[in-house]
Amino acid sequence: MTKLFRLTMAQLNPTVGDIAGNADQARAAWSAGKAACADLVVLPEMFLVGYQTQDLIMKPAFVADAMAHLTQLANDCADGPALSIGGPVLEDGRLYNAYFTLRGGEIVARARKHFLPNFNVFDEVRLFKSADIAGPFALPDGPRIGHPICEDAWYPDVCEAMVESGAEILVVPNGSPYFRDKFNIRMQTMLNRVIENDVPLVYLNMVGGQDDQMFDGGSFVLNRGGKLAVQLPVMDATITHVDFERTDDGWVAKEGEKASLPDTLEQDYRVMVEALRDYMRKTGFKKVLLGLSGGIDSAIVAAIAVDALGAENVRCVMLPSEYTSQGSLNDAAAAAKALGCTYDTISIAGPRAAVTEALAPLFAGLTPDLTEENIQSRIRGLLLMAQSNKFGEMLLTTGNKSEVAVGYATIYGDMAGGYNPIKDMYKTRVFAACRWRNANHRDWMCGPAGMVIPEAIIDKPPSAELRPDQKDEDSLPPYDVLDGILAMLVDQEASVADCVAAGYARETVKRVEHLIYISEYKRFQSAPGPRLSARAFWLDRRYPIVNRWRDDN
Repeated sequence: MTKLFRLTMAQLNPTVGDIAGNADQARAAWSAGKAACADLVVLPEMFLVGYQTQDLIMKPAFVADAMAHLTQLANDCADGPALSIGGPVLEDGRLYNAYFTLRGGEIVARARKHFLPNFNVFDEVRLFKSADIAGPFALPDGPRIGHPICEDAWYPDVCEAMVESGAEILVVPNGSPYFRDKFNIRMQTMLNRVIENDVPLVYLNMVGGQDDQMFDGGSFVLNRGGKLAVQLPVMDATITHVDFERTDDGWVAKEGEKASLPDTLEQDYRVMVEALRDYMRKTGFKKVLLGLSGGIDSAIVAAIAVDALGAENVRCVMLPSEYTSQGSLNDAAAAAKALGCTYDTISIAGPRAAVTEALAPLFAGLTPDLTEENIQSRIRGLLLMAQSNKFGEMLLTTGNKSEVAVGYATIYGDMAGGYNPIKDMYKTRVFAACRWRNANHRDWMCGPAGMVIPEAIIDKPPSAELRPDQKDEDSLPPYDVLDGILAMLVDQEASVADCVAAGYARETVKRVEHLIYISEYKRFQSAPGPRLSARAFWLDRRYPIVNRWRDDN
């Protein structure tokens, strides 16, 4: 008689700190597995408390609360399939990133993470202790299962040790956040583990936004030889049942769902949408507002906000000065109309005149300069924040990665806000994302189909419009040049010499390098935004504010 083993994969979206809510999601997944006659239901890494918890996990009361919910979860899920779920455990004064298996009202197995990531956005060496490698566990009449936890599967050691001690299937629970093209890296790494150990592997990743990180799911099952048996979608929460059959050569996963994966531009755009949607839901905000200038950055942020929250929850505000062109007024109104969101106009002329008058005795005889330009931006920030306070709408800020990198933004002005959806997207890619959104519509978008970002906005030269006939290229290199240099200096940590060898003028590279370093204090105070690249500002790239070193070679 053929022996079958049914595994339920729960690719779900936890909330950091919502232990009761996460436990409820686990119960629902377990119930779905029970209804499908599953033998084991598996959830991602640290699912019970959410991920990443950062220093919250160091609070003893938090860990105790998690353990109490875990005990209750074991009791509630006693009559049915086994349930595996990630969470913290404190043993002999040592805190571990653990993975528990519950069955019959008890914790019947626990694995503890051996390799602790301490790079990019991860800082687990600070939080957890490294554990010895755990052996596999076996369910009655089922396979022996090894649980290498996330990073444990990125190196050969843990998987090899588990298989050598009898594991017949590797189930890898993950909290692996998105960056562009990361899926291919995950897949190749897991293929290596399968080929090395000649056993099937289940890769289970969580979904959902947490601060600057988006967990993108994309879970999969590989059979021996590296053959793909199941591929779950990216970004979507889903529960899938996978059947394994015992053969003379070992356990084999039956062919199942194989979702297609979007290209990187679509994935970037969806990350910005889903990350904002989750940030709002998980922090309790319902509505947003933003300054809509008639430029491309605020236009795409408005589109992202409408796609995430619906037009009824987005309010756009034009704050014109005497330097605001009629074209910008027309373009901003057209963008708001295309998206179907509320559009208000508040002139900054009166407040600016009052500020100018107040400062006149101090500024008498001095030539107008950047100071007066920044006053305009800061008045806009003040007026937008006042509306945020009055109406309970979270203010979105709209600076792209190019501007964030070189400080082409006014602190306490256009940098004011609670979240920045395009913080990790360079300007040249903003243009590409706008064109993609105009040409594509997906069922995860709340906004309308069609041209939601007017072509006039995409085609016109970018300008802050803080002085007559101002263009961004008056202050910065052309964006294709700037972004090329930034990609090397920021994303690749290249040297000035490397940039010159790539064809960029040394004078331009040195100027960009200088702007990057002197703008660190602005980034230190900037709003969070979703991580799209492997080298996003904040946790990926941590530079000192005070820094006298320059690359003069």
